[in-house]
Parts: sequence; structure tokens; C-alpha cells
Amino acid sequence: MAPSLRLTDTEATPPSVKLTGTEAMPPSLGLTNTKATKASLTGIDGHRGYTSFTVTDRILSGKANDFFICTPLLTYILIENVSIDLLKFADNTTVIGLIQDGDESAYRQEIEQLAAWCSLNNLELNMLKTVEMIVVFRRNTPAVPPLTIMNSTVPTVESFRFLCTTISQDLKWDTHIDSIIEKAQQRLYFLRQLKKFNLPQELLTQFYSAVIESVLCMSITVWFGSATKSDIRRLQRTVGTAERIIGAPLPTLQELYTSRVRKRAQKITLDPSHPGHLLFDLLPSGQRYRAATTRTARHKNSFFPQASYLLNS
Repeated sequence: MAPSLRLTDTEATPPSVKLTGTEAMPPSLGLTNTKATKASLTGIDGHRGYTSFTVTDRILSGKANDFFICTPLLTYILIENVSIDLLKFADNTTVIGLIQDGDESAYRQEIEQLAAWCSLNNLELNMLKTVEMIVVFRRNTPAVPPLTIMNSTVPTVESFRFLCTTISQDLKWDTHIDSIIEKAQQRLYFLRQLKKFNLPQELLTQFYSAVIESVLCMSITVWFGSATKSDIRRLQRTVGTAERIIGAPLPTLQELYTSRVRKRAQKITLDPSHPGHLLFDLLPSGQRYRAATTRTARHKNSFFPQASYLLNS
């Protein structure tokens, strides 16, 4: 029986936290004769950081510039001892499980452990933003029992956005490409306006790289290899429009994809701690990498097989 893949995307946030305790403010912050309450929270990634200070007296000394240099430590500064309720949002968390022979026990156990961990660490899963997507390529897809977290049924979706990338159930990228083309077209308007103001070509090119190319190349190493020729032509038309506006040649998306795949693959080969490091296996000659064994075009066009091919070329 062919395996299936289940992905659960969720977001966690702690309940309201009341700041308690009083501690002297470090003198390097440019505050004198004042005390502040301080709270530290631990996010879902385990990092701890100061999130807020409540100043109970007036800010007296120090130049404004000297004070604001230190303000990255202070998310909020409120005068006259106003009580604060803080809500800190953790990054999105995605749980991926490989389901073989219809056995979902390990996947569901991992979900239960995540929910229990969040409860112990004062985090609440935002069930309104929790979804599940099932990736399966069987001809006859069996009925899958719904996933339940904390007595709430998790809705099953055909696609969801993760790190600004739209992932579809069929692992095709039409929806994502439509989205980035729409964003790039909107930003071409600003490029035209800058052209009307007679900005030099160099500045127009820099604006294109920062504002338009960055959108077109978002996670390009993931999806470009599997994009259809029609989608690539649509993407390249956007680049061609920018070339005509600027009046200078711009790198094609194929060139950008190739250079970025090579660069990322080289970083992985030099980092033994990377999970994909062992997928780059040098041949006995020490000059070329072993080609990945693939059975489908979907796998062949993904990052690691393409990276091995480009490193060998």
C-alpha cells in the first residue's frame, strides 16, 4: 500500500501574562531614579527574552538618541505604573507524519505530545488557525478519520500557506505561482513610477532586485524545478516587462534558480549537522556526487536530485 503524508499546521500563543516583581533598571539604559517590572517569556522555540518593562517613575536623564539606542530591549514603556497584559505569539509549527499501511498511531501520538507540551509551557494552540492537509497519490483514497486536538476537530484543507509559500495537496505549484505573479505585477507599477522620475538605471535595477525579484524568487529552490513550462513563461514575462522598463538586461529565473540551488547545496555539503547532508554522497573518485535514485518526475524535479545534478555539471 502506498504511503500517505499528513501535515498539521498550527499556531500557539500563551494566555495573558501579568507582569510581577520589581527590579532596578540597568544604568546603561539611560534611566535614573526609576524602577521597572520585568517579565521574561519562553517561546515555542525555547528562546527566552525580555518582552516588556513598566516604568514606575519618570524618565529623567540621558539624551534622546542615547536612550533610544537601548530601546530594542523595551517592547513597551508605560508611565505611571499602568498595568500591562502581554500576549506573545509563537511561530507557526508544522507536524509532518508519514503514514504507512494505514498506521497513524505515531502521528497522532506526536500531536498529543505537542498539545501537552504547549499546556505545560503556558501556550495555547490557536485552533482557529490549525489545519491539516493530507498528501496521497493513490487511485482509491480511503476515508481518513478526522484529527482531534483538545476536543476540537481540525479541518482538512487542500492547500495552506507556510512561510509565504502556498503548498497544495497535489504538490503542484500553480496556486503559489499565481500568487507571486500577482504580487510582482502590483510592484511593477512602482517601478514605472520611478522610471517617470528619471531615476538612473542602477537604482531601478536595485529596486527591481529588492522589491520584485525577491517576490519571484521566494522559496524558488523548492518549486521552480516542478513548475510547468507555461508557468515559467508567465513568470518570465514579468521579468521581461521589468527589463523593458529599466532598459537593461536582467537575470532569468532559470539562472537565478540554478545559482541558488548550487549555493544552498554547497552549504549543505559543508555542514555535517544539516539533516540533508548525508544525501550528498561522493563517489569513490571524490569529484562527483552519486545521483539520486528517482521513480517519479515529481521526485526527480525536487531540490536534492536537482542539486546533485547541478553540482556534478
